[in-house]
Amino acid sequence: MALDEEDGALTGAQRWLFRLVALSPALGLGACATTPPPPAQAANDVLFRAIGLVGTPYRYGGNTPQSGFDCSGLVDYVFRSSAGVVLPRSSGEIADVDAPRVKTTQLAPGDLLFFGSRRHVNHVAIYVGKGRFVHAPNRGGTVRLDELDGDYWRSHFLYAKRVLEWRPGADTVASN
Repeated sequence: MALDEEDGALTGAQRWLFRLVALSPALGLGACATTPPPPAQAANDVLFRAIGLVGTPYRYGGNTPQSGFDCSGLVDYVFRSSAGVVLPRSSGEIADVDAPRVKTTQLAPGDLLFFGSRRHVNHVAIYVGKGRFVHAPNRGGTVRLDELDGDYWRSHFLYAKRVLEWRPGADTVASN
């Protein structure tokens, strides 16, 4: 893949293509993709990894335990390292992943929660069960557990998606 000759960086289209290629094994597009773990085991692995990162410092653009995390860096790190699912870098791009939406009454551990205002996603988190989720909320804070029915989160919740059971071409999107 060629770099932009002016500054040596990937262009937007090149980054998107790179991510698609990187996602292909996880999305079942690779000819020799390994078999992913069953959804229940993958969800369990995701939960253990996410909860184990509680207390890690927030850092804008961060995507490792050593550097700290922002919300999308945390979600990508957890899914990539524990379930082999590579997600896009920003919360908005993760929200655009073609995975089924899940009704709030059907949330399961490992589902992704999207927050924002006026249908614009600006935050992503991992549902852990019993109305709680793990996320990297803000500057000066740390990765933490919060309640979905808290005033702020309830009023900014947009929708949830299930990436662990998603199958390309499946028509299983449910609306909230």
